[in-house]
Amino acid sequence: MVTPHEYARAVLPLGTTTIIADPHEIANVMGKDGIRYILNSSKNIPLNVFVMLPSCVPATPMETSGAVLRASDLLEFKDEERVLGLAELMNFPGLISRDAEVLEKVSSFSDMIIDGHAPLLSGKELSAYSIFAHSDHECTALDEAKEKLSKGMRIMIREGTGAKNLDTLIKIVTLKNSRRFFFVSDDRNPLDLLGEGHINQMVKRAINAGIDPVVAVQMATLNTAEYFNLNDIGAIAPGFRADMVVLDVLDDCGISMTIKDGLVVAKNGEVIVDIPIFESDSYERGTVNLKSEELFEKLTLGGSGFARIIKVVEDQIVTEEVIEEVDLGSGLPVERDIVKIAVCERHTGSGGVGLGLVKGFGIKTGAIASSVSHDSHNIVVVGTNDSDMLDAIKGIEKMEGGQIVVRDGEVLAKLELPIAGLISDRPLKEVSRKLTELKRACKKLGCKLKDPFMTLSFMALPVIPSLKLTDRGLFDVERFEFVELFDRERQT
Repeated sequence: MVTPHEYARAVLPLGTTTIIADPHEIANVMGKDGIRYILNSSKNIPLNVFVMLPSCVPATPMETSGAVLRASDLLEFKDEERVLGLAELMNFPGLISRDAEVLEKVSSFSDMIIDGHAPLLSGKELSAYSIFAHSDHECTALDEAKEKLSKGMRIMIREGTGAKNLDTLIKIVTLKNSRRFFFVSDDRNPLDLLGEGHINQMVKRAINAGIDPVVAVQMATLNTAEYFNLNDIGAIAPGFRADMVVLDVLDDCGISMTIKDGLVVAKNGEVIVDIPIFESDSYERGTVNLKSEELFEKLTLGGSGFARIIKVVEDQIVTEEVIEEVDLGSGLPVERDIVKIAVCERHTGSGGVGLGLVKGFGIKTGAIASSVSHDSHNIVVVGTNDSDMLDAIKGIEKMEGGQIVVRDGEVLAKLELPIAGLISDRPLKEVSRKLTELKRACKKLGCKLKDPFMTLSFMALPVIPSLKLTDRGLFDVERFEFVELFDRERQT
């Protein structure tokens, strides 16, 4: 949610000197221009920023994205110095069914690292997938991770803001298999970066879970460097970059000093070197194209019977499908924690809107909305009434992207994200403060989720089970098809 130079300001004091990023989000909005923006804006900062090229733009054909990237588009970046390979292959059904476009991408990057994304994939299908994909960061259960490990995949232990898997997966790490594991943050917002930490926090928690401190540090450094073929990073020895972290106490992972390329860049929690600010040409702005004045009628949702409802699973990006009887003619059953969710197409101005019901946000009044909604980043809004939902959508349109909380027509809190509707142009601490204000405002609506906006951002992700919503409608991820809101078989 911040620019690369602000991100560097956050993670350098936490001991991170190198990141491997997948600019999948901004590429779904801006295509090749989004990848170029990340490469250009991360130059000349005291943080190594390597890029894995987005393999799935759009993630699926079940939603409207701002761009389409084919193999030929990605090949333009293949020889870039900081490009390491092909990012997570989210379209695992396409790979397994030998989709021509997916196979062309895999073939084009077969000599480089190819990351995986295969939630709950198992058996022969996983065997076929693992031939091409070398890692997975979507493991949520021990048996799932063990099977993928047995197929030769590396396991990325994820601990982000919305998905927390470290406590579960660390249980299978041993001295014999530890070289096959490393850590990823995968969506850790500014609040958590400043409040909890980054990879250093994961190392500390691994040690607290019983992992040998040297093994935990190795998982965070050498394992990652070797997997991504970063052959001059990950050791203190002749011929390696002098990227080092000085700890107060090993077990606690308190960072007293960060050294980058032989220079002290952070000390006692503060960056002590200048980080140049990237001056953009503003081409990455103005990406929210809505016809909000035409949306009010499209937010209307009627009918009665047994409805398919998206159920939130806190601390996970997976959802559940529940069936409950509702009569929308009598209003939303807010007392049962069931409210309306809408996804509004924002790239072409088509006016497309998908509607559904969601359970688990806990809001009793008002609406919350965001232009950060994986993976195509259309506008996603949850609310108890159409008027507040429309006001929230209009607020995001006015900000050219962002997050907002509205109640009775009043804006309680907002965060502007004008760069591709995803990134702020403000300092990290200011973004963090506004995120705090958004969380407080959500509580005023009755929401009890730890991070409502991170949860909201994954409600429109049709590659993670089980029930999600796109601008084209309600989508059953496991059946990989659109479904009706009301279950007609149950009606009869």
